[in-house]
Amino acid sequence: MKASIEREDFSERLQLALRNADYSPDSPTQLAREFNVRFTGGPITVHAARKWLGGEAIPTQEKLRTLAQWLGVPAEWLRFGGGETVNGETADPSARFESADVKLIADLQRLDETHRAIAREIVRLLVRINRPA
Repeated sequence: MKASIEREDFSERLQLALRNADYSPDSPTQLAREFNVRFTGGPITVHAARKWLGGEAIPTQEKLRTLAQWLGVPAEWLRFGGGETVNGETADPSARFESADVKLIADLQRLDETHRAIAREIVRLLVRINRPA
């Protein structure tokens, strides 16, 4: 496959993942800001985000993994495609989170370890309460 087609296909999958997570696929500024909050390496520029959205560049593997984790899609799908249904959604529904879940996970990651442990315990308690008798 030609490199330009690979970049364009990546861009389409990135835009789909952004829409599914309730983010605008038309805002490189928002993409850069949201990505930089989650990425532990150096920040990306708005120009780099614009190139990803415009099909001019594909991020490094490390950045790709961060994007995939943030957007709740498999990194392999984001980079290479495949495993899709007719409507462009991923074939494995367990590989996707609802957009609210993706945002919740991102919020959870922003907490310090003590507060993350408290949040995990609350979720465990809620699961126990909701189990059928």
